[in-house]
Amino acid sequence: MMDESIDPEKARKEIERLREEIRYHNHKYYVENNPVISDEEYDKLLSRLQKLEEKFPRFITPDSPTQRVGGEPLKEFTTITHKIPMLSLDNTYSEGEVKEFDQRVKRWLDEDKVDYVADLKIDGVAVSLTYREGIFTLGATRGNGVQGDDITQNLKTIRSIPLRISRAIPVLEVRGEVYMEKADFARINREREEKGESLFANPRNATAGSLKLLDPREVAKRPLKIFIHSLGFVQGIEWESLWEALDFLQEVGFRVNEHRKLCDSLDEVLTFWQEWHEKRDSLPYEIDGTVIKVNKISRQIRLGSTSKSPRWAIAFKFPARQATTILREIKIQVGRTGTLTPVALFDPVPLAGSVISRATLHNLDEIRRKDIRIGDRVIIEKGGDVIPQVVKPIPEVRTGNEIVFEMPKNCPVCGAEVIKLEGEVAYRCENPACPAQVKRRIQHFASKNAMNIEHLGPALIEQLVDKKLIKDYGDLYSLRYEEVVALERMAEKSAKNLFASLEKSKSRPFSAVLFALGIRHVGIHAAEILSRHYSSLEELSRVSREELESIQEIGPIMAESIVRFFQQPETWQVIEKLKRAGVRLKREEEKGALPLRGLVFVFTGALANFTRSRAEALIKELGGEASSSVSRRTSYVVVGENPGSKYEKAKALGIPVLSEEEFVELVEKVKQ
Repeated sequence: MMDESIDPEKARKEIERLREEIRYHNHKYYVENNPVISDEEYDKLLSRLQKLEEKFPRFITPDSPTQRVGGEPLKEFTTITHKIPMLSLDNTYSEGEVKEFDQRVKRWLDEDKVDYVADLKIDGVAVSLTYREGIFTLGATRGNGVQGDDITQNLKTIRSIPLRISRAIPVLEVRGEVYMEKADFARINREREEKGESLFANPRNATAGSLKLLDPREVAKRPLKIFIHSLGFVQGIEWESLWEALDFLQEVGFRVNEHRKLCDSLDEVLTFWQEWHEKRDSLPYEIDGTVIKVNKISRQIRLGSTSKSPRWAIAFKFPARQATTILREIKIQVGRTGTLTPVALFDPVPLAGSVISRATLHNLDEIRRKDIRIGDRVIIEKGGDVIPQVVKPIPEVRTGNEIVFEMPKNCPVCGAEVIKLEGEVAYRCENPACPAQVKRRIQHFASKNAMNIEHLGPALIEQLVDKKLIKDYGDLYSLRYEEVVALERMAEKSAKNLFASLEKSKSRPFSAVLFALGIRHVGIHAAEILSRHYSSLEELSRVSREELESIQEIGPIMAESIVRFFQQPETWQVIEKLKRAGVRLKREEEKGALPLRGLVFVFTGALANFTRSRAEALIKELGGEASSSVSRRTSYVVVGENPGSKYEKAKALGIPVLSEEEFVELVEKVKQ
């Protein structure tokens, strides 16, 4: 419990103490990967800080740990000019050219011996971070090298980027690489596939796409990380060498790659490259080579740059992990949402430690863009744990017998007509009884984040559907023991385990059930949001598209998908089966007082004592909903200075309007 009588000066000191403690734990967790407290203890510290800042909003500062995620989405990014251009590196795949680089550096410097910093070349997105008096004030993309986009709010969401460092240097610009780890990339692609969304091609593609999002709240959901590797514009401090500077940056709070090496000779540089060429797959992130930089900063200055690249650095890239093979067939795979995905089948070829014989082609637009034809000799690529992909065909060796691929007019599994909706790249089978969709919908329903039905794997689902024991996931709960135990490779113990898991799944949370239903575009996060707003499946089924769109984070495409799902007769047939089985189709009442439950607040205009995000967080803590748009389901509109069109719309709809003072009074009253 917070001491309500705490005076402002004590509060200010406590806020500063909490911030320092949280920054310390952020560094231990996100930079050193060595947490020293539990998640629960950390959450308590952050909650304490949030409550103090709510009570004393005048002490909120941009570098507070509570200010990582901004409020309203941006309309567009603003353009900034780099004080020192962010040049790209010359690169080579040739050891001979690296030796030429070394000889050139020594010749220009007129020195016989030069030391280098060798670092891993992270396959990510280059950014710059500017700190003034130790506070993070600007984050930008490389752009064209001279100008980039201001993505400060997006970069603030990355926990390994400190909002404040431990030295108040007048101006410190550092440069680094934002990336996504391979395991996180694979998980995100699985989630996108479940929602029927297009897959990211690789971790770098996923990272770049994340940083381009205009809503920092969406960026915060992406597990991005950063390594700092060099300097930009600096005032108030100097170093003799890059190695010394990197050590300093690590000391003051930046995440610097631990595998960098100070090399006294070119031979050491080449040995470093060879070691990591062999060990690259042992890393949790993608690298595509090493970077070689002259260590002494005075030498870097003497060497200077061309208009495109610094003369004191070069990227020594690993050989591309590619192979060529013949594409024999393009087969169609039907997903649980009916999406038809073309898959390339080619002559098996060894690549990056495994034998590859197939790769997704994503969609027809991708096939057309790359001009891939059946019978082509194609280049395929696989990086680490990344899904194999067809890079391009080799048209120079075409014989004229290659076949241009066309999407089928009918589903290859059930024969139903294939449709393509306007504005979408995907072709779909909309037959809900299509066996391919049925099997994948059941797999999704049984998955860990959904109903978590253990012992119900793909092979068993295949048997159950093929033998017509079930035709949808609702039928799982009416299976008979003697039917299951008679299946191939199904012992008595396995059957008993399956029925125990089915019984246990009936008490899964309402949000998990919503996710399990397989509503197109509704992922785990969206299901949780919907479960907070609607107390039961029946209540959700009655809402309009407009009402759904008024909920923050529920867009028009998802809203339309939800409404269409409940309009299908097949939906109600399966829901009735779940209802009869006793599956939880309504929200379990939460413990504790939530006095604002069911009330929807919209904020407009500038608030004097709250940031928008803090005001919305306060509403949510008390059980209410903070929405970004006014609709008939809005309970109150809170008006600050210079309110916009939301104020006029509230008056037109007759929705109660509160001043900031009245809002504070309401909150204080319900807290009592």
